[in-house]
Amino acid sequence: MTDGQKKKSGVDKFLSVVERIGNALPHPATLFAGFALLVVILSWVASLFDLAVVHPGTGETITPFNLLSTEGLHMILTRMVTNFTGFAPLGTVLVSLLGIGIAEGTGLIGAVLRLVVLSSPKRLLTFVLVFSGVLSNTASEVGYVLLVPLAAVIFLAAGRHPLAGLAAAFAGVSGGYSANLLLGTVDPLLAGLSTEAARIIDPNYAVNPAANYYFMFVSTFIIAALGTWVTEKVVIPRLGEYEGDEKPQSIDMLNAQEKRGLLYATIAILLMTAFILGGLIPENGYLRDPDTNEILHSPFMSGIVAFIFLLAGIAGIAYGVGAKTIKNDSDVMRGMAKSMETLGSYIVLVFFAAQFVAYFNWTNLGLILAINGADVLKTLGLSDIPLMITFIIVAALINLVMGSASAKWAIMAPVFIPMFMLLGYTPEFTQVAYRIGDSVTNIISPMMSYFALIVAFIQRYDKNAGIGTVISTMLPYSVVFFIGWVILLIFWILLGLPVGPGAEMYMP
Repeated sequence: MTDGQKKKSGVDKFLSVVERIGNALPHPATLFAGFALLVVILSWVASLFDLAVVHPGTGETITPFNLLSTEGLHMILTRMVTNFTGFAPLGTVLVSLLGIGIAEGTGLIGAVLRLVVLSSPKRLLTFVLVFSGVLSNTASEVGYVLLVPLAAVIFLAAGRHPLAGLAAAFAGVSGGYSANLLLGTVDPLLAGLSTEAARIIDPNYAVNPAANYYFMFVSTFIIAALGTWVTEKVVIPRLGEYEGDEKPQSIDMLNAQEKRGLLYATIAILLMTAFILGGLIPENGYLRDPDTNEILHSPFMSGIVAFIFLLAGIAGIAYGVGAKTIKNDSDVMRGMAKSMETLGSYIVLVFFAAQFVAYFNWTNLGLILAINGADVLKTLGLSDIPLMITFIIVAALINLVMGSASAKWAIMAPVFIPMFMLLGYTPEFTQVAYRIGDSVTNIISPMMSYFALIVAFIQRYDKNAGIGTVISTMLPYSVVFFIGWVILLIFWILLGLPVGPGAEMYMP
């Protein structure tokens, strides 16, 4: 029996069915347009029934908003442009890729990739990509914009299927969203919401941003290991050999000019790093928040995309000067323009995806679904480990219809934190369980802000790929991450370990 005639496993057959069903759907842009139209119709239907719910945090009555009303029609017409231009990932992607385009056009990225490929064993390369994806969450969008497409190029250069590298990085960036060795922007955001919810029971309770650090620190290595296993044992065998049109970059040893270019780029990066550290390390540094001197809410963190642009652009120019790949300013501009040429399909996807997300938010259908789902869990009467596992599942399912972690937690925290406090669980522990559920389905949720970008990245290597390709490729990661994280949580409960500094699992 030849390799091509090998019998498929049950898992592979199931994923193939998922892929065929998903790819049988219309073009992703058409699909988002259809979703937007469906939301308009559903908003009218929902407005005919008594579907009002009470927001658990504000006490406000939430009712469906009919987009087929005169006011709704006006909103659709007058906000179409701002829905598109205000779509969060769009500006991030465009600005970041302008800088990355310089680095790619001058040859810096290609030279670095060759070093990585030549110096990293294949097995270690997969782990490094997943691990790097998890760590990239400290700077929010960096992983989606830079690491995910870079991982595909690295795998292709190493003679492996590029989509396997892309999947590994995406799994770390998005599936491992809540794990990290460092605190990120999401930590203080969730902690603030948890504090407000906890004060419904205890007016003096405060949840600090590092409240989940111990659990998330350990989770980083668990997710990196599980992501590596899924990539090597499930994704790579299923994808087989790459037969697409994209050609791997040369992995010849670096010549003298390229080495000089890397030296110049390294010096430029060190100077930029010194500038950044000079603004962050002093207590009143120029890159800290001018009012509170914090780093997490500082201009540095909110301007991280600008730093990506500057770092990539300056390093790329420095490399081009050293390697003599830049002759004049026109060469720099050509690199930036070329990076924009690859985004045509993504921009089309974003236009329709932005309308769909806006309509869904306007109608309040997401809020109504989330609050009703939370109420169902509250009435089940479960306790201990089954309660937390059920809560994780609900958070994971809600994540499929609401992409924002903070928006979901703003709705769920006022319900579940007081309830779990009365059952003896701390707000910090409840927040850990929520973050698990919020992370594991990110990679298969079309509502995730960067989902359209991932589809565009995949289509570079597989012109026939669609939403089904993304979901079928990433579903094994979701399942394995869920199982692994739940097992870790069960051990944490059985051992009675604190989830963070001063954050026990049980109320005193």
